[in-house]
Formats: sequence, C-alpha cells, structure tokens
Amino acid sequence: MKAKIKLFLDAIAAILNVGVACFPDNSIFLRIMGASLAFLFSWNIYDDYKEFHPEIGFYLNHPLMARIVELKEKGFADAKEYDYAPVDLGDAIENYKQILDITGDVAANIIAPNSEDVDLEGPHLENGRMIYASKTFENLDATRKAGLWGVSMPRRYGGLNLPNAVFSMLSEVISAADAGFQNIWSLQSCIDTLYEFGSEEQRQKYIPRVCAGEGMSMDLTEPDAGSDLQRVMLKATFDEKENCWRLNGVKRFITNGDSDIHLVLARSEEGTKDGRGLSMFIYDKRNGGVNVRHIEHKLGIHGSPTCELTYKNAKAELCGSTRLGLIKYVMALMNGARLGIAAQSVGLSQEAYNEGLAYAKERQQFGEKIINFPAVYDMLARMKAKLDAGRSLLYQTACYVDVYKCLEDIERDRKLTPEEKQELKKYQRLADAFTPLAKGMNSEYANQNAYDAISIHGGSGFIMEYKSQRLYRDARIFSIYEGTTQLQVVAAIRYISNGTMLNNIKDMIAGLENLNPQTSVLKSRVEKLIPVYEEALNYAKGLDNQDAFDFLARRLYDMTCEIVMSLLIIRDADKAPELFLKSANVYVRMAEENVLGKAAYIKNFQVEDLESFKAAEPVAEE
Repeated sequence: MKAKIKLFLDAIAAILNVGVACFPDNSIFLRIMGASLAFLFSWNIYDDYKEFHPEIGFYLNHPLMARIVELKEKGFADAKEYDYAPVDLGDAIENYKQILDITGDVAANIIAPNSEDVDLEGPHLENGRMIYASKTFENLDATRKAGLWGVSMPRRYGGLNLPNAVFSMLSEVISAADAGFQNIWSLQSCIDTLYEFGSEEQRQKYIPRVCAGEGMSMDLTEPDAGSDLQRVMLKATFDEKENCWRLNGVKRFITNGDSDIHLVLARSEEGTKDGRGLSMFIYDKRNGGVNVRHIEHKLGIHGSPTCELTYKNAKAELCGSTRLGLIKYVMALMNGARLGIAAQSVGLSQEAYNEGLAYAKERQQFGEKIINFPAVYDMLARMKAKLDAGRSLLYQTACYVDVYKCLEDIERDRKLTPEEKQELKKYQRLADAFTPLAKGMNSEYANQNAYDAISIHGGSGFIMEYKSQRLYRDARIFSIYEGTTQLQVVAAIRYISNGTMLNNIKDMIAGLENLNPQTSVLKSRVEKLIPVYEEALNYAKGLDNQDAFDFLARRLYDMTCEIVMSLLIIRDADKAPELFLKSANVYVRMAEENVLGKAAYIKNFQVEDLESFKAAEPVAEE
C-alpha cells in the first residue's frame, strides 16, 4: 500500500514538474493538471480492496438515508465549525464513501493479511492482564491512525457523527477481513449507551478517549447469569468516604474483557434478586481493582479475548439512574450489540461466499470445473441469495434504528413536534421488531454459508491451511452470543403473534409499486405466501396452548423472516437488477419452499404431539 501511495505522489510530482516547465500559461497548465489528476484518481490505488462490494455501496442510497442524514446533521450546523463536516446530503454521502474506502484499504491490506497469525497466536495472560496477539496490535494501530474509532459520536467529542447504517457497513467490511478483530473494534459502540444515558461530565471524560482509540467492553454475564441476567450478583456498594461506588464479584465470558473502559451490570440494591435491583456502572481501567483470572480457549474468533474478571473493591461511576441497569440500559446496549452481530455475520457470509466461489472456479474434477456442476452452483446461488437478502434486512433495520435514535438525540436539545414524536414511535417500534430478525437470521445464514464453503472445498475445506475452516469456526458463535437465535425468537414472537409483522408485510407489499416485469412476477409469488402464513399463524394461536405456541414459534419466526427478506430483495432487485435480480429469483424460490413446508407442519400439529418431543425422563427443578 505504501508503495502505491508513493507511486501516486511521484506521478503528481512529475505532472507538476512537466507542467511548470512546458506551460507558462497558467490557465492551460491548470486544465492539463486537472485532467491528469482526474485520471490518477480514477486509477484505484486501493486495487486490492477486496472487502468492499458494490452491494454495500447500494445501501448508501437507501430510501431512508436522506431523512437520516437530515436528522443526524441537524441542519448541517457542524459545517460552520468543522471543516470535515458535510454541507449537504451529497457531501455527506461522499464522506461516507471516503470512510468506507479507508476502512476497506485497512481491512484488505492489514487486517486480512494478519488474520491467520492472529488466529494461530491468540491473546494470552500475563500477571493478571490480557495481552493481545501481536498482529492485533498492528490492527489496532492501523485503525487508530485511520481515525476509525468513536465514529458514531458527535464531532464535538472527536467523533465522525456516522449513522448506524454506515457504522454497520464498516463492521461488515472489517468482519470480512477478520471477524475476531471486528469484535474488538465494534465494541466501541458501547459508547453510544454512555452517550445516551451518562452525564455530560461523563461524556466529556470518556467519549474523546474512545474516539482516540481506547477499547470498551460490556461486563454483563456471570457464572450463574448467562441469558438470565436477572441473576447477576456482582455487588455494587456506595463508598461514602470516597464518594464513589465499589464493585466486588466475578464476571465471565466478557469479550475484550481487559478493555480500557467497561460498562458493568451490578446489583446496587441490597436484598433484591431480580432485575429491579440492578444498575449500570462505568469502570475505568486506569483506577485498577479488576484482574483477568482466565482467558477462554475457544473454537473460533481467537483474536477476540473472552475473559473471566475478578472485581475487588473496584472504583466505579454510576451511569444514569439506579435500578434501571437491566430494565433500560442493558436493553439498549444489547439491541446495539445484536445489530453489530448481524453486520459481523453478513461480513463473514460474504467472505465464505468469496472463498467458495473462487475455489469452485479453479477446482477441476472429471475434466470439468466444479462450478459447472448443478449441485455446486445450486449451493453457491443459495449462499449468495442468503447473503444479499440478509444484507438488505441488516440495512433496513439499521436505518430504522437511525431514524428513531436521531430523533431521541434531537429531543435532548429541544421538544419534538407532534409529527416528530409520531415518527420516533413508528421507527422505534419497527427497530424493536426487526432487530431480532436481523440478528437471528444473519447469524444462522453465516453458519450455513461457512458450512457450505467447506462443502464446496471438499476434503480441502477440512484442512487447516484453507481459510474456510476458520470462517466455519468463527461463525459458530454468532448465533449464540448477544442472545441465542432461540432468544431472538422470544424477542420477535410478540410482534408476530399480535399481527404487527403481518401488517408490516402488507405495508411492504403495498409499497412495491410500478415494478419491472421480472420483479413484478416475484412480488406476485410472494403475495401468494401471505395468506398461507396468516392461516398458519392463526392456527398456532388457535391451539390455545402456550407450550404448543412456543414450540411452533421458531417456524413462525422463520416464515416471517423469509417473507420479509423476499420483499426487501425484490425491492432492491427492481432498483439494481445487475446486483440483485439473480439473488431475488433464488431467494423467492427458497422462501416458497420453506414457508409452504413450515405452514404444512404447523397446520398438522396437535397439542398432544408435544409429548413426542419431550425428554424421556423429566428434569427436576433446581
């Protein structure tokens, strides 16, 4: 990369020297100079920027993007104070493209080449401290120098004021290079929760540090509190003498656990045992009091340290109000993290598809390239369809989040108009309904695509020298952490059972107007699935048995997601058929296959069938 830049700068110098010598007429010289520079800039100095895809750039033109930029930039007032702030929508989009270019270059030229060494070395423990793999330090240094930290934060704190959708694009690019490093990098989004609920003093104290490249973690789980965070028992007591809080206890499975700044869920209300006794705290590593007791040896994402921490009278600050730690703050934190995992999943899905496609183009069997075998190109087509439909769901969800989060931020400065309040409520409901769909389905698709990448490689895919095995190992955690897929079903099912998602689907159908002939046909096919879906939903509710409905919930969730993603990819294919029409054709066929099959399963299910699925021996309660 440095050699390319030097060559680029040498070429500019040569143009200047020739121009000055040969064209004393400045106007002629400037025209030639401009044309020459235009040619050089059209030559992509990031020609090995393999992580960036036109499919990502397409979503910079999402239907909601203009509104997001309008809200995020608050009338472009920052342009008066910061010379790098945009002055209008077009300028903002160009800024986003430049940041994506920079991220792609760092990902392709530094993070991706380092990924194998990081996977082999991993972090290690020294005297109660976690030490990253040596190449991880290179990744951190590169992303800091590129200004890729604290990017979502307002410019007054040193951030870039990027929308969530663009942050998700950066996450996708970095994940394609190394999903383990994406974990470390993307945890900077914890600062959004501190910005949202912390005091102005805390914002000024901590946000600039994250913008400068300090890492974060969210310390939630404990040995006896995994998915059930109400059981958190790490104790927080107020120290009257020092006028601070003190934390004591153990946290387990903490990603990037030896970070600089921690958000910690702890029990502040003595005698309580549920979520109402929990509060959120900020722990600063500079104050000491927390040691790493153990680093987990994991199946995948080796570069991302997963730590067990011991808190011994650690000094901390309360973030927000007491008793709202789980009920309010962790919910906000987790929704952001789940969107981050969706982006991580899409990035890895893309890389798994890349690996499978490249191998299929080169590998020859029986005198023919295996990409010409129906079994292989069917697999690749499904991988691409899942990738494209999943990415569309990711950015649809991210845009919903952006609109309501921007309006919440504006509300900190002034009262919202009645129309803005309605807009906020609308998009918050949509974000809440779509986030568990985006996280659950994309994490499952990442696992499936990584599995299929190995299948395309055959025996070679099982060999450690090939990247596909690492992608497979890395992907497995995506559908587990930040809420398993089963918990995403739990989060989504109320929006399914109460008809919210059915109404959203009908609204999406109504919004697909004046389509091209090819996409219009696909829309008609999906329309035929909606009454089938509605009948299955009503049948499951009509069983009037909560256990039976919970048992069928995953199938209802899958059907909902598949119809939603079909409609999204049809919308995108209508606007950019060269990018998405093939995937739309394949994905609609997959949706028909899956929705019809799951509907048949549900409509033939009886309450008494539950007994066939229960374990032979009942499990005693603890």
